[in-house]
Amino acid sequence: MPTSPGPTAVTPIAFAASEYGYVPGACNIGPWEIRRRRRFAMAGFVAAAILFVALVVIGAPAITRILVLLPAWGGTFSWLQARRRFCGAYAMAGISNFADGEAGRQTVADAAAHRADVQATLRMTRDSFAIALLITIVAVLLPV
Repeated sequence: MPTSPGPTAVTPIAFAASEYGYVPGACNIGPWEIRRRRRFAMAGFVAAAILFVALVVIGAPAITRILVLLPAWGGTFSWLQARRRFCGAYAMAGISNFADGEAGRQTVADAAAHRADVQATLRMTRDSFAIALLITIVAVLLPV
């Protein structure tokens, strides 16, 4: 009996379908929500850069640049949400939204789909932390 990819598998079909609707563990937001996450990502990255520059300008010890982790992590998490078309907060709350604005929110009623969404959120949290940690290590080690 052939097996199909699980709900967390990322396939071209899942991404094609994600433009039009919910795919458990792979897509729970539409274009309007994706644009919002891109804006949040830019805000996080800009905040990280401003914090880094401020710490360098005031002559703070290099180790204090570890503070860059927080806005870098937020920016990276938002960027991954936009890239993966998947909102972690919506996944944890068991909802999806493919309409403009908040009026299009729908409940994810299937328990297996919700579990797949939670697992995808955990992976995205891990991935975004790893990327932000690399950014932070570079910020701390830069000889400025």
